[in-house]
Amino acid sequence: MGRGRAKAKQVKVARALKYSGGGDLEALRRELNADRTPSPHAEPDDVAPDAAAGPAAGRAEDGSE
Repeated sequence: MGRGRAKAKQVKVARALKYSGGGDLEALRRELNADRTPSPHAEPDDVAPDAAAGPAAGRAEDGSE
């Protein structure tokens, strides 16, 4: 309870953004494309399962072995 005022404000802001039509699309495009560069701290996708995780760590979720 007590979310009425906060929710109403969120709806008001969302409607203003939706119908304003004014937005910097180039800035949005730059921001979205910035996420495509790989992070130097990212873990590789082909990491072997951890031995301490247990015997089921390397198995597929569908039950096939």
